[in-house]
Amino acid sequence: MTPIDDQPREIRYDDAADVEVIRGEARVDTAPEGAPAQGGDGMGCHAGAAEMEKAARMAGKSEILDQYAKDYPQGPHDKPQSMCPAFGSLRVGLRMRRVATVLSGSACCVYGLTFVSHFYGARRSVGYVPFNSETLVTGKLFEDIRDAVHEMADPGRYDAIVVTNLCVPTASGVPLRLLPDEINGVRIVGIDVPGFGVPTHAEAKDVLAGAMLNYARQEVEAGPVQAPVSGKSDRPTVTLLGEMFPADPLGIGGMLAPLGLAAGPVVPCREWRELYSALDSQVVAAIHPFYTAAVREFEAAGRTIVGSAPVGHDGTAAWLAAIGDAYGVDPEKVAAAQNAFLPAIKAALQATPIKGSITLSGYEGSELLVARLLIESGADVPYVGSACPKTKWSAPDVEWLEARGVKVKFRASLEDDCAAMEAIRPDLAIGTTPVVQKGKELGIPSLYFTNLISARPLMGPMGAGSLQQVVNAAMGNKDRMDHMKAFFAGVGEGDTAGIWEGAPNLRPDFRATNLKKLEKAEKARIAANGGVKC
Repeated sequence: MTPIDDQPREIRYDDAADVEVIRGEARVDTAPEGAPAQGGDGMGCHAGAAEMEKAARMAGKSEILDQYAKDYPQGPHDKPQSMCPAFGSLRVGLRMRRVATVLSGSACCVYGLTFVSHFYGARRSVGYVPFNSETLVTGKLFEDIRDAVHEMADPGRYDAIVVTNLCVPTASGVPLRLLPDEINGVRIVGIDVPGFGVPTHAEAKDVLAGAMLNYARQEVEAGPVQAPVSGKSDRPTVTLLGEMFPADPLGIGGMLAPLGLAAGPVVPCREWRELYSALDSQVVAAIHPFYTAAVREFEAAGRTIVGSAPVGHDGTAAWLAAIGDAYGVDPEKVAAAQNAFLPAIKAALQATPIKGSITLSGYEGSELLVARLLIESGADVPYVGSACPKTKWSAPDVEWLEARGVKVKFRASLEDDCAAMEAIRPDLAIGTTPVVQKGKELGIPSLYFTNLISARPLMGPMGAGSLQQVVNAAMGNKDRMDHMKAFFAGVGEGDTAGIWEGAPNLRPDFRATNLKKLEKAEKARIAANGGVKC
């Protein structure tokens, strides 16, 4: 009887197992002494901000990260809870005529950014250079990006191409600075917008605006440049820094006319040639005061920066005086302009006063301006939170608000905003989506800042009467909110939401045990991956 062979047999379909395997040499660890071991095949986008920043600095990105830290200081906590910062720079590029945008980042990030961009009305394609671990660590990704911009650089279609590194390519040191400055007459602008270096999407707008102004300033210094499509103004102009409602520049232009001045371009611009006009203005109004990189370029061009904005009665009076002083306008002309517009602004503010308390927070950068307008409309605003940083250009607004007892919190976190709302229990909460959600859960009438507040004129006579109707209408919903809260009372929340025949069977001990298992598994996975979280 033939004995049974109980040894496992290998089933072979071809000769692949006979192919000679070329084995590489062992990698020599050249990490600095004390540095943690790096494992895995690259820095993943979920590795954590600290790990990714460390990798970026080791890959040669220290200079740009140090500049971002100086321009956009994060404050006492990690960072505000906002959407991906790259959305801000992406949106600026997509709103410019004859400008193409290309993203280099993880596919999930690019998908989310393009989705949000098209949700907000972008009507053009976003370029994407995909990568994998091999192309990322070998440098092939940079070659792919370079090939892509060479292929796209058609002067008949584009004035410029903006290439943006997201978190992973920035952490891996993809050197966009090595891209050519121009190809076939098409300008190439490369920027890094990592979530671990740029705190908010509002400040990412400044990253791209500053990079474009820097490029345009060098063009102006090199020789004659193209005139804007609309032609050059016959009066001195004031460049307006910061995105605003489309009617506001027109209103500002009307207030500047009695001074013999005109409103210049709005930065971020809508086409490349507007950058030249923006740099040509002798005075720049920092309507949004956090545009640090843009201000640096204007100051390098020798321009005067004026903070705050013409909002409300006091703000308009002070702003017109500051602009007049910057341009050396006759004080009598300034007084005449103030007398022409201030009575109309005061009348609009008093026509439909706001009676009640309001907490205000947001991440657009115009929160302080809105607070001034609300206070002059009669509202009590004890708290203003902004995800943006404090700069010297925000000083006039801070001083005005604090003189009226307002607590102004820069780099405010979601916890800051919610804590203020819960402590004050205002008649109306204006804030970001999670703040509004929390407010409604508490039965507090709430308005979303971005869609319902910042999407309205704020400047001059037009802005003076723009908020009262929507704010008073929202405050009038208090009874409705109380009715809804009473109607849904008792249905529970979180795990206990719904209708139960008996008490919900909560088992916090199960949760604690399962959490410990997950933490243990995660520690083991990180250890097996050489200490890298990706």
